[in-house]
Amino acid sequence: MNQQNAFADALDAAEQLDADAQAELVALLSRRLAERGRERVAATVAQARREFAAGQCQAMSAAELVREAQS
Repeated sequence: MNQQNAFADALDAAEQLDADAQAELVALLSRRLAERGRERVAATVAQARREFAAGQCQAMSAAELVREAQS
């Protein structure tokens, strides 16, 4: 089953729920998405710390970072 069919099946199943269950499903999915976002941020921070510890990057001020990003 491809992702598009899986999505359509999930949507059809959600439409069979009553309004309270649909609201709970939305809340649950929102919490899970937020948790995944936090996990991605934590992984990015951990990677940046490893790179810094290995000497692959250097500390810089916010102004230096902005200048580098704009160049």
